[in-house]
Amino acid sequence: MIEKCRGFSFTKHFKLFGIISLVMISVGLVSLILTLCGVPGLFNFDIDFVGGTTFEFQLPVTVDKAVTDRAGELYTEAIGKSPSSVTSSGENGLRIKALELTDQEVESVRDAIVEEYGVNIEQGYQVERVSASVGKDLSRAAFTASLVAVILILVYIAFRFEFKSGVAAVCALVHDLLVMLSFYVIFRIPFNINFIAAALTILGYSINATIVVFDRVRENRKSLRSSSFANVVDTSIWDTMTRSINTTVTTLIVMLMLLILGVSSIRNFALPICIGIICGCYSSVCISGPLWNLMNKGRVHHG
Repeated sequence: MIEKCRGFSFTKHFKLFGIISLVMISVGLVSLILTLCGVPGLFNFDIDFVGGTTFEFQLPVTVDKAVTDRAGELYTEAIGKSPSSVTSSGENGLRIKALELTDQEVESVRDAIVEEYGVNIEQGYQVERVSASVGKDLSRAAFTASLVAVILILVYIAFRFEFKSGVAAVCALVHDLLVMLSFYVIFRIPFNINFIAAALTILGYSINATIVVFDRVRENRKSLRSSSFANVVDTSIWDTMTRSINTTVTTLIVMLMLLILGVSSIRNFALPICIGIICGCYSSVCISGPLWNLMNKGRVHHG
């Protein structure tokens, strides 16, 4: 199947791929810019970033999906709002996260859970408030971690291949992160600490897929000395296509199982990872190599 498609040129169709990518990143990019300019409500920020309240209960029953679902219903019935997340913490631990609540709302939620499950307030109940300043510190740390990772990746790629290839790889990484942001906005996925883990995971996955293609480009530049750089890039992409597809499919199978069978907190992590895996495969095949070729202006390589 792949051999029959080898006539397709990714470099010649880069403009089409660029348009597709612009559409995919538009929501995330615009939302990010507007959020930085002070426009609220675009991202579904969890208390990790904007502050809020966390309840911890030790229940006399095993905390499974039925219990977390019921706890979410009790929370909503008590104060007329939905919690940010309801998860288990250990076999008997119940954790509820919500945006900032008044003292009266905190008491209403506590009383509803205590009445339903007979919690010992003195030993099995704890509430913690996270200030907005802590959320800002976390946001700053997340941005710094991503920026440092991207810079180190640029340095590594530039050292191993050439500077233009490093720029192309970093552009593909930024593309992947912006697509993830778009899905966070569209699907209203809670924007919390899971985003940092998902983003760094996708950065590693995507750059690995890109390096595989770039490594084949370096090898083919030696064997295809009289070919244009565009032809070298296309050949290298097709040479690694089987590997790219197999890696993406096998990884997706695992993440889809987590997405289907996991609890809400796991699904909120698995969905961005699934999107990032698909996007990482797409960018390594359709964006990074053709962009490197564009920077080289399709030059003929003579060794």
